[in-house]
Amino acid sequence: MTNSSRAACQALDADDPLAPLRTWFDLPPGMIYLDGNSLGARPHAALQRAQQVIQQEWGHDLIRSWNKAGWFDLPSRLGNKLAPLIGAGENEVVVTDSTSINLFKLLAGALQIQAASRKVIVTERDNFPTDIYMAQGLTEWLDRGYRIHLIDTPQELTTAVNAETAVLMLTHVNYRSGHLHDMQAVTQAAQEQGALVLWDLAHSAGAVPIDLHAANADFAVGCTYKYLNGGPGAPAFAWIAPRHHAQFRQPLSGWWSHQAPFTMQPAFAPGEGIRRALCGTQPVISLAMVECGLDVFAQTDMHALRRKSLALTDLFIALVESRCAGLGLALVTPRPHAQRGSHVSFTHVHGYAVMRELIAHGVIGDYREPQVMRFGFTPLYTQFTDVWDAVSILRRILADQDYEIDARQEAVT
Repeated sequence: MTNSSRAACQALDADDPLAPLRTWFDLPPGMIYLDGNSLGARPHAALQRAQQVIQQEWGHDLIRSWNKAGWFDLPSRLGNKLAPLIGAGENEVVVTDSTSINLFKLLAGALQIQAASRKVIVTERDNFPTDIYMAQGLTEWLDRGYRIHLIDTPQELTTAVNAETAVLMLTHVNYRSGHLHDMQAVTQAAQEQGALVLWDLAHSAGAVPIDLHAANADFAVGCTYKYLNGGPGAPAFAWIAPRHHAQFRQPLSGWWSHQAPFTMQPAFAPGEGIRRALCGTQPVISLAMVECGLDVFAQTDMHALRRKSLALTDLFIALVESRCAGLGLALVTPRPHAQRGSHVSFTHVHGYAVMRELIAHGVIGDYREPQVMRFGFTPLYTQFTDVWDAVSILRRILADQDYEIDARQEAVT
């Protein structure tokens, strides 16, 4: 597509069977939003749903809404809506807490299942930092000789996972580079060594097809505020393979995970199945927003979304490399489709300053150290003309060096 034109991109938009899904979202005019890999756009339905929850369910029905409006069952009901997007079954997913908390719970449960002789958690040095931090915090708290083995390349997995490994903990799509792991192959190789595998789906759920059952995965977590468009800080999700349900125990055994929470018994008795992954009282208002994002996916399927995602990212890579050649950019995202998620990252020596200038010109991406500019492509609402226009603005900024090299870095990049 290196010889593409804006007219050709307009033709692609006109022929795009997913184009009508853009109308489900509230996108500010004059903005090219390429950051759905960090925070998804707001579905139009979310505003009305928030008003309904606040005015009617909370304001009028008050505490009766735990039963009348179904608040109590929200984690499971939303989990069942999300399950098809990740290849999970009915009553196998709950939407609850944050990704960090869910990872802590599932990692603790996985360590409890494993033999005491297995003391190593293997993960990537380039994993999303909160995953590593939670593993560090858990192992320090347990104080039982657990340690974390950080690897630097996917090729190291073949030797890093061995008879000492308790859990292999990986993010399916790397947050910085966009590298996509082969979930089935990696899971099989790790399990052949006796390890359990915990997948973080934060940068892949809603963007790439996932089949946890086909991969025979053990555990998975993920967030709902990126490609699933659940809103800032929206509750995350947790999945446990049914074969582990009976053995699974986790230390945050709050009353919502009790088998009968309203019997108010002083002794904890774990609930059935995936409810064991719950903890305390649920954040109803933010949970309710998640449903608005999930409802959009009922209008399409993940394979159609994946085809468009690859077309968008192919086009972006080709246009940047042809139109911005010699302007200091270097691609860090894998080119092969089988190894690529739905965002594309380029480095530039002044990456933060360039991204700030792009944002000032209405092209919203984000920045990650060191020197990485990330551009997310959400097939539900990103257009092919967005790609063309974004690259045009990027080229002008780079060619004119129209950016402030000494720009002060903001708290959130």
